[in-house]
Amino acid sequence: MTEPAQNLRPERQRKPDWIRVKAPTSKGYGETRALMRELGLNTVCEEAACPNIGECWTKKHATVMILGEVCTRACAFCNVKTGMPRAVDQLEPMNVATAAAKMGLEHIVITSVDRDDLPDGGAGHFVKVIKALRELTPNTTIEILTPDFRNKMEAAVESIVEAGPDVYNHNLETVPRLYPTIRPGARYYASLRLLEQVKRHDPRIFTKSGIMLGLGEERLEVHQVMDDMRSAQIDFLTMGQYLQPTPKHAKVIDFVTPKAFEAYGSIARAKGFLQVAASPLTRSSYHAGDDFRQMRAARDAQLAKAAAKVGSQA
Repeated sequence: MTEPAQNLRPERQRKPDWIRVKAPTSKGYGETRALMRELGLNTVCEEAACPNIGECWTKKHATVMILGEVCTRACAFCNVKTGMPRAVDQLEPMNVATAAAKMGLEHIVITSVDRDDLPDGGAGHFVKVIKALRELTPNTTIEILTPDFRNKMEAAVESIVEAGPDVYNHNLETVPRLYPTIRPGARYYASLRLLEQVKRHDPRIFTKSGIMLGLGEERLEVHQVMDDMRSAQIDFLTMGQYLQPTPKHAKVIDFVTPKAFEAYGSIARAKGFLQVAASPLTRSSYHAGDDFRQMRAARDAQLAKAAAKVGSQA
């Protein structure tokens, strides 16, 4: 006897209480959504189904996703559409800057889809966005979250660093062992080299990277990723719970408790990161502005302490 069709559907995993959030309904959320539509901008908040969208958009914080809404990669964790992207929107840099000005942003996060179809991987478009922001909203600090620019990394990183973002973020996403299934189009050590290269070009730029937990990684593997990041002089580590966007994506192997996240955060701080964000709902751009200010203050204090030590020895 054939089972009823509904029994053949993949089961959705039940989330623990600490991972649940309310549906967005505020006035600020509606205004942010309307502005993004008016300017024809995509956001990773929507495309990646971020659980924090209600909180962030209420505060007029949105992470703009440039270079279209279609990605040339197909990572097992990501909800962004995969396929052949459209032509690059040449008005997008000014539209991003206009959005930042209208929202009165002190800090903006810019990310993108992977664009392996473009000769420079989309690096030139990042440069145009940074320049437009510097011209229209010169007091806004700029954080970028780029892809790995596969086979185009050196030239891409050099041009973007030359444009002068305040924070350069590129996520490692998971531990090396899981790359073949979770991030098959990328290479772990290539991503580390990208972040090392940013620091070589300009040590003043803060570097940032993040990983997801709950994909089956082991505790010691996470510690090793921390060590690898510190060897690459990464300043800021983010750690959050992986959530399965749809039944077609990689399954959640386990839900990491808030207490376990706290423990990872303590270890990361002991390893020397200037800033650490570790909680189930942490995402790359969650509270990015506040975190940037804290990170900058931490480095200023570090430099002042080093200068005082040199002065006392003179």
